Amino acid sequence: MLNLRMNKLHGVIPPTFTKGCQLKNLNLNDNELEEPLTRSILNCTSLEVLDLGNNKIKGSFPHWLESLPQLQVLVLRSNQLHGSVHDSMSSASFSKIQIFDLSNNHLTGRLPVRYIKNFNAMANLTSMEVQRSTWGIDLSNNKFEGEISEVIGNLKSLKGLNLAHNNLNGSIPDSMGNLTNLEWLDLSSNQLVGTIPERLVDLTFLSVFNVSENQLQGQIPQGKQFGTFGNDSYEGNKGLCGFPVSKGCNNSEPPLSILPKEDGSESNITFGWKVVLIGYGCGAVFGLAMGYVVFQTGKPKWFVALVEDQHRKRQKPSKIGIQRAGRRRIQSLQMILKHFCYIISLYG
Repeated sequence: MLNLRMNKLHGVIPPTFTKGCQLKNLNLNDNELEEPLTRSILNCTSLEVLDLGNNKIKGSFPHWLESLPQLQVLVLRSNQLHGSVHDSMSSASFSKIQIFDLSNNHLTGRLPVRYIKNFNAMANLTSMEVQRSTWGIDLSNNKFEGEISEVIGNLKSLKGLNLAHNNLNGSIPDSMGNLTNLEWLDLSSNQLVGTIPERLVDLTFLSVFNVSENQLQGQIPQGKQFGTFGNDSYEGNKGLCGFPVSKGCNNSEPPLSILPKEDGSESNITFGWKVVLIGYGCGAVFGLAMGYVVFQTGKPKWFVALVEDQHRKRQKPSKIGIQRAGRRRIQSLQMILKHFCYIISLYG
């Protein structure tokens, strides 16, 4: 084991790894090393851990590292790598990888699907082996594009997947529901569309989930671990609805009409004073009109007898007085109708 992390080493990694090198762990993380990697590392055929993260290593992705048969941990994060990650045609490349970290570089092109297919160690481990180790893929903060392959669902031992801050499009693969050991999943800041697969609810170990700043839509899955994720997991997706975002999913019913109160506040009442006034006015006019007709024509005997009994002792009015009284009643009825029409015009 050679651990020289967090020093101030600079320059290039010297090409001094000779044939028959028995080194298993090389850690040069957090230095100031530059220039492309030396191929002499291939002489260390027993190498299991190669951590060169947080340096200034330039050049393209060193695809020749796939020839290291025992390599389990490859960390090249936070360097200055660029270009695409060319997939290998060999089925043995990176077959024992447990941690694959290329984050914070300038890598482009599509995700390395062939490499992912070859991550056999992440697909064929027992539950006991999964618990003892950390299994993760971090390709975040690059410029990868294209869709996320369904192949990712084969890595059932995977505990962490970070593809955030790329240019990925398409939908979230339904096969991610197979990643039953997954503890953290970050797909934020891409261009993903479609819905969040309902099968992700079955990822009972999932404690970190982030799909913010995409173009997702539809209802957020509910239940189990999804009840623990906050609004920040979904920010920037205007089409998502349901808990915990504020937008509800039931928009088929028309909203209640909101009428202002006298004090400027709002009311939920679904009817207005116009309806009340129409009903009141119609009732009043109808009652007055019917009363006038009845008294001019039918004269109910019980009411007439009661009234006439009270007025017998009074002087009998002249015909002219009766005619004037009749005209006054008609004028009163007309006045009521005018007021009613005026009120309706105000609230119409």
